[in-house]
Amino acid sequence: ELRRVELDRELAEARLQVMQAQVEPHFLFNTLANVRRLFQTDPSAARSMLEHLSRYLSAMLPRMRSAQSTLEHELVLALAYLQVQKIRMGARLAIRVDVPGTLGATPFPPMMLVTLVENAIRHGLNPLPHGGEVSITAGVVDGRLRVQVGDTGRGLAESSGPGVGLANIRARLMTLYEGDILLHQFCR
Repeated sequence: ELRRVELDRELAEARLQVMQAQVEPHFLFNTLANVRRLFQTDPSAARSMLEHLSRYLSAMLPRMRSAQSTLEHELVLALAYLQVQKIRMGARLAIRVDVPGTLGATPFPPMMLVTLVENAIRHGLNPLPHGGEVSITAGVVDGRLRVQVGDTGRGLAESSGPGVGLANIRARLMTLYEGDILLHQFCR
């Protein structure tokens, strides 16, 4: 019972850390600066970016207090984030999604998919002048949900370490599924 209480506390702390990291001021400030610039140069793109930012915030904010979500809700959040990035990066960002609609109602930890997508943009594609592709795929393999986020970017440098976002995801999954998970990161 003590171990269970400790695991619940660790889960709550990990969830809080991940959620706090999601409302990243850097992302919000950069997006708003881009919107301001776009209103001067391309008002249509500025309106589109604001629309996608609004979708992102609308999808994210209710999840911050929820312990449960679905793959469909998390995919909506990740795609809204990617659409904001697409306007910012233009032709430097390609997006590929292969998630069967039949998996939409599958339970999925809140804010986890968007953390992986942010990681792919920040560490995989942003450093490259030509950008690349972010892919989100899902399927059932051996009776288990398998969700993959990949990018064609440079990958993680050995010196960059595993990162806070991935460490939080790993801790959350280990707590939620009592170690019965497989988490790996891949880049093409």
